[in-house]
Amino acid sequence: MDAVQVNQGSSPIVLGLPHVGTFVPDEIAQNFTPRGRELPDTDWHVDRLYDGLVPSVTTVQATFHRYVVDANRDPSGVSLYPGQNTTGLVPETDFDCVPIWRTPPDAAEVEARRKAYHAVYHEALQAELDRVRAVHGVAILYDCHSIRSVIPHLFQGILPDFNIGTNNGETCAKAIEAAVVGVCADAKGYTSVLNGRFKGGWTTRHYGRPQDGVHAIQMELAQSTHLTDENAGWVYAPEKAGRLRPHLKRILETLADLAPKLKG
Repeated sequence: MDAVQVNQGSSPIVLGLPHVGTFVPDEIAQNFTPRGRELPDTDWHVDRLYDGLVPSVTTVQATFHRYVVDANRDPSGVSLYPGQNTTGLVPETDFDCVPIWRTPPDAAEVEARRKAYHAVYHEALQAELDRVRAVHGVAILYDCHSIRSVIPHLFQGILPDFNIGTNNGETCAKAIEAAVVGVCADAKGYTSVLNGRFKGGWTTRHYGRPQDGVHAIQMELAQSTHLTDENAGWVYAPEKAGRLRPHLKRILETLADLAPKLKG
């Protein structure tokens, strides 16, 4: 199986989908603990949530699971959130700090996975951002994520529904940040936060260079917004998703309208 799937569009928007993949090679899967085999930290159904919302967006989607190697982590292994609980390039535990490996992979194995999967995903993503920017003079990377709304090991309390990350305003133009914040604030029945627990992962921070015409923003959705519940099974809830999708559509439409104003 290819490590990445790319669907090219003509829009200035590129959707990054680094955590929806569930492919695990057999030689890796056989080293999982029972918990690891459940793949609990997948961004369940996020690709389905965004599918068909707006025409002509480009999508770059990892097919491999984040337990193989996490495409949204610094390839050098540097922590995204120093001093806070998080997971690494190849996580040793799930988000609840439960071991996922019978024997954790060694440094050589981690490097082999980085080359075979992480690097391939980011080569594809970089190529699409370059292509889109060449056409439009600007590219907007919207990085799509989801996570359970209650994970005591990672954060206190209940996570807001929309978690917008721009690394404290560094990864995109203020107009983009303000537009997404505004749509989320107007979404009746939903909660939102800007640069709260999730400020944007490595992808957002690495590619977000507004001065070079590439703007990046991360959206971390609470999975309670589109799953029947957040327990094993992780079933897509069409009615919940049906309420959520119009707000996601409005975000993407707003970004597409903003793009021509960002050139130069």
